[in-house]
Amino acid sequence: MAQRVCIIGGGVIGLTTAYALVREGIDVTLIEARDSLGSETSFANGGQLSYRYVAPLADAGVPLQALGWMLRGDSPLKLRPRLDPAQWRWMASFLAACRRSVNQRNGAHLLRLALLSQSTLQGWREEDRLDGFDWRRNGKLVTFREAVSFEHASHRLVADPQQQHVLSRAECAQLEPALAEAPFVGAIYTPDEEVADCHAFCQQLLARLQASGRCEFLLGRKVTGIRHADGTVQAVEMGSQVLPVDQLVIAAGHRSPALALPGMNLPLYPLKGYSLTLPIRAEHRAPELSITDYNRKIVFARIGEQLRVAAMVDIVGFDPALDPKRLALIKRQAQETFPNAGDYDAAVEWAGMRPATPSGVPLIGATAYRNLWLNLGHGALGFTLACGSGRLLSELIARRTPSIEMQGLAPRVA
Repeated sequence: MAQRVCIIGGGVIGLTTAYALVREGIDVTLIEARDSLGSETSFANGGQLSYRYVAPLADAGVPLQALGWMLRGDSPLKLRPRLDPAQWRWMASFLAACRRSVNQRNGAHLLRLALLSQSTLQGWREEDRLDGFDWRRNGKLVTFREAVSFEHASHRLVADPQQQHVLSRAECAQLEPALAEAPFVGAIYTPDEEVADCHAFCQQLLARLQASGRCEFLLGRKVTGIRHADGTVQAVEMGSQVLPVDQLVIAAGHRSPALALPGMNLPLYPLKGYSLTLPIRAEHRAPELSITDYNRKIVFARIGEQLRVAAMVDIVGFDPALDPKRLALIKRQAQETFPNAGDYDAAVEWAGMRPATPSGVPLIGATAYRNLWLNLGHGALGFTLACGSGRLLSELIARRTPSIEMQGLAPRVA
């Protein structure tokens, strides 16, 4: 059995890793720089558990499309070039991944992990009675405003005809009445997609971990260094405090590269996203199904009695500040699409830094250091992939055969 595992990072990835390890009978110490858990990128993300629609951002045609977006004032993509070698290296690797064959290969890796994540969450919900985070299997519509993009996507996005269905405009309105007046020509429907509150999920995991007696939490502690010798991690430094470790997992999101040891390549960069959370009152008519507006790159998810509206990919460095112009754009576009979906005047604004690899595929597994592991780089799919990622890493640490093939997911160790 593995020795005690120390995890750096208290977002949904770190917490699901801790939960999976405790289920394996392994003791855990979780370190988080903030005073609370699940309070950054996991706090107010899109809320969609989008298991079958996991295509990487990097694809053929995306660079040209991105150039067109950047010339528009309402672009879903914003790029602010910086004198930052990490940003330029990431973008160069992203461009290299923008090939159809690479996209299809990486998409297959993500789909394999996503379906494992779905079954893992189902197991935790049923076996452990894990609840209290507004989970629903409500289904999802990827909607299209233009006939050309709808026709193109109908051939490309339907990976499983048994689970994904191409719907006309009339069929969309019949399935989801809130779409009756929306300007969509059609959609792709996946009935078994889910939705939940990621922050509430993190709090439920926290409560279960506390009750287990097997997880120690060190909150408000920033890791300032990792001591190592002869290919083995020895301790983590938190200012003047030194904590010896047996096994160490880095799950610190976009801050993980600052913890990289010599010889490690962590090709992560934060893709900033925004969300609005609207109260849904009796007079409102919010969609029950999750909606992804394909052309505008906006997602809508009803989470309990709130509507989460999330959008934007801003490559602007490590600035977490709210951008009023971007938030105003999201609100305007959302109101144009669903004017009576919720109380827009009472919307709560949020921004988060999604830690992405150029390929869109996370790094899960061992490193060249004998007792150092990674679980990071999930981008906009962190909530979707979290349970499966935590399960895989716990299996590897426990020296069990992983539940799925690790090809394409394991970090390069040399």
